[in-house]
Amino acid sequence: MGPEVTAGRRNGALLVVGDVVTDVVVRHRGPLATGTDTAAVIRTLPGGAGANVACWAAHAGCADVRLLGRVGADAARWHERELLAAGVRPRLVVDAEATTGTVICLVDAGASAERTFLTDSGASLRLEPADWSDTLLDGVARLHLSGYLLFAEPSRALAEVALAAARARGVPVSLDPASAGFLARLGVDRFLAFAGGLDVLLPSRDEACLLTGLPDWADAAAGLSRLVPLVVARSGAQGALVARCGTVLARVPAVPASPQDTTGAGDAFTGAFLAALGAGADPREAAARGCEAGARAVERVGGRPPRPGGAAGPRGGGAFRHG
Repeated sequence: MGPEVTAGRRNGALLVVGDVVTDVVVRHRGPLATGTDTAAVIRTLPGGAGANVACWAAHAGCADVRLLGRVGADAARWHERELLAAGVRPRLVVDAEATTGTVICLVDAGASAERTFLTDSGASLRLEPADWSDTLLDGVARLHLSGYLLFAEPSRALAEVALAAARARGVPVSLDPASAGFLARLGVDRFLAFAGGLDVLLPSRDEACLLTGLPDWADAAAGLSRLVPLVVARSGAQGALVARCGTVLARVPAVPASPQDTTGAGDAFTGAFLAALGAGADPREAAARGCEAGARAVERVGGRPPRPGGAAGPRGGGAFRHG
């Protein structure tokens, strides 16, 4: 099946499988002062690339967004409430041993709002094949996998099982590589072996160049699209590229923004892109919706969209079980 959603699938759900973590966002201005204090504004927020994508997809109008993730008992109820409030139906496995993953996001409050992550994956990458059931695909039109799943043995095995199940049902699968640093440690060849089974790949500029060894991101996107049918590469202020079958088909301009925090901008792009694609948009139009969401995301602190006004979240949320 090609990457576009057929008319018969447009009303189906989006299932996201990925990380749910607690973000501690530290906004400081200027360099950190080694050995002494640095003034900062610190907030604790819900995060995780997979969870963020799900929330932005719901925010962009996807009516049925589901999320499979793994958390610790320490923050399970809080994350469930936050996901429900964002319009996402969580299916959270509560880890009996590990605590919820935590990411320290160091954000330079200057003009770039660039961030550095300190990551304790905790329970988030302890998802395993036993946490999967093929019934999770019932009513699902599209499966999205967080690239972070590939960076630990248990969650990589889960991603392989989910990908095989989706392909058996003809459900298109997308993936965001998630982290150039973790990709380098995993190994390009191992990642590309997995990516050969995908329908859509959504890398950042740095990730696309790393995966191909090419310095030009247009050449990199085109090269990746010889392996994955549809590649949409993003590069912040430079917008996005849409590539298929070895050719860049469209260059989508960025939307002007006043950055406050770039945490989750790529997740916002991915969520809005998938929501638009699921509603029948062509890839270029969907990428434009992604650029709009990315611009709105960097103007907020944290990786999630604003909550729907007065929304209590859908009924039938995630029944917890211990793993």
